[in-house]
Amino acid sequence: MIKKIIVSTCLLFSFVSFAQEGTASPYSFFGIGDVRYKGTAEMRSMAGIGVEQDSIHINLDNPASFASLKLTTFALGGSLATTQLKNASTSSGVQRVTLDYLAVGLPMGKLGVGFGLIPFSSVGYKIQSIAPDASQNSKRFDGSGGLNKVFFGVGYAISPSLSFGADAHYNFGKIETSNLEFLSGIPVGTRETNNAILSGFNFNLGLLFQKSLTKKINLYSSLNYARESTLKSTNTSAISTVLIDAQFNTTLVDAASDVVTNANLKIPSKLTVGLGIGASKKWLIAAQLSTRDAASLANTYNSFNNVSYEKYQKYSVGGYFIPNYSSFASYGKRLVYRAGLKYEKTGLVVNSKSIQDTGLTLGIGFPVTGSFSNANIGLELGKKGTTQSNLVQENYMNFCLSLSLNDKWFQKRKYN
Repeated sequence: MIKKIIVSTCLLFSFVSFAQEGTASPYSFFGIGDVRYKGTAEMRSMAGIGVEQDSIHINLDNPASFASLKLTTFALGGSLATTQLKNASTSSGVQRVTLDYLAVGLPMGKLGVGFGLIPFSSVGYKIQSIAPDASQNSKRFDGSGGLNKVFFGVGYAISPSLSFGADAHYNFGKIETSNLEFLSGIPVGTRETNNAILSGFNFNLGLLFQKSLTKKINLYSSLNYARESTLKSTNTSAISTVLIDAQFNTTLVDAASDVVTNANLKIPSKLTVGLGIGASKKWLIAAQLSTRDAASLANTYNSFNNVSYEKYQKYSVGGYFIPNYSSFASYGKRLVYRAGLKYEKTGLVVNSKSIQDTGLTLGIGFPVTGSFSNANIGLELGKKGTTQSNLVQENYMNFCLSLSLNDKWFQKRKYN
């Protein structure tokens, strides 16, 4: 039954992941868009913490985790994002429902493999500035698309305490933007359209290590290194004359020939280190640091003098608590309670202001009685950006849901 669910969901996800508009952030205008992937719902509920070797959950950020799986694991996650956008004078609210990841992990003794699809970043903005009269230009900016990742990874248990892993990602996607400029009261304007086709490869290496400090307390540590990678962008742009109606809908009048250019976007190497202590299947508290040098993500259509990129950093503290993992009398005691805090410098600088993201995360894991499968819900409350320097602040509340379905595959039957 679980296998049928997996196949059906894969087909659904493959269709929806390319059709969805995963963000409404004005900051998605820059670079490759708003980086939407924050980890699985279980990790996301702990501010991204992933230091423990887990036998029934996939850690998509560290390929060494595949070696810890004891059952075939299917992971699916989605989000409902509610964001209040505000500047110094106005505010508005937006909502988005997205599917965040789809992955399968297969245990093979000391070896484990994992593969899946991650919609990594999204572009989704609609910005409009209407001048009060014909003495100034009115403008409208629209954007959609994003970057997706298909990955395949292998993990190997060098010893019961140490696991090593590596994975390869193929990155692909398309970003479409439109910039419309016109004079109020005049039904003719100029529109510039840009289509960027993105593609490239990158590779990750990971380690997970644990050591017993006492009979019940363990030390957990993790290391993940993503190599520097290049995204090739093939850009097609065109300028056209359009008719504009009262609702600002456009009709093409005349268009110039397409201009095709190429650009290489550089994503620097990224290092993530985590350390924690806890009792297995009881509690965990951990801290994690991620760092990456300044990226080079300015493309031909979104390069501006007031926009630059700086060093990326993320600091997280989080953990979980399970009252009684093996309780038969009380289902509530088998629930997994998660929480975390995060501070993130996104690496984007606009109008000399560093765009930062801070947040609180909470979550609960619900075990499925009679199996190792589970459902997980999470809540993120946070703030991104600022209202200073004519910028936009995003106050967000993200609700995430995941399924981690576990089953035994590839077993030889003893009886027909």
